[in-house]
Amino acid sequence: MSLRDRINEDLKTAMKARDMTRVAQLRAITSRFKDLDIELRAKDAALDEGTMLSALRSMIKSRRESAALYRQGDRPELAEKEEAEIATIEHYLPPPLSDADLEIIVQKALSETGAHSVKDLKNVMSWLRAQHGAQLDMGKMSVLVKAKLG
Repeated sequence: MSLRDRINEDLKTAMKARDMTRVAQLRAITSRFKDLDIELRAKDAALDEGTMLSALRSMIKSRRESAALYRQGDRPELAEKEEAEIATIEHYLPPPLSDADLEIIVQKALSETGAHSVKDLKNVMSWLRAQHGAQLDMGKMSVLVKAKLG
């Protein structure tokens, strides 16, 4: 079952259970996917799993930032709402790789691209995106690659 189908099925289940909080969270996800569909339709492209996963990671990042700002502004109830949305979104992401696995992937990327300095970062990141794009957090990978190269 595709990611979109899983989310739609969970949305139907939440609607039947009258879990309006979860319904709102899942509708936010489906809304983002529809926005991406419209953007990609203009480019004669289709929404694939990798793009959906990337969108989910982006949604998590923005919600983490919002939760941090709410905590700074002494609004814990709003921060908890954002964190609940993060938990819902994370449910649809593949399990994160261990640090040892990430280390192996970075080493392979460095050897495959022949990277030796930070100037080669773009090539390494392109290789990582092409080989493992859907399962990696590229922000985290950038930090790891920079540490190895710098």
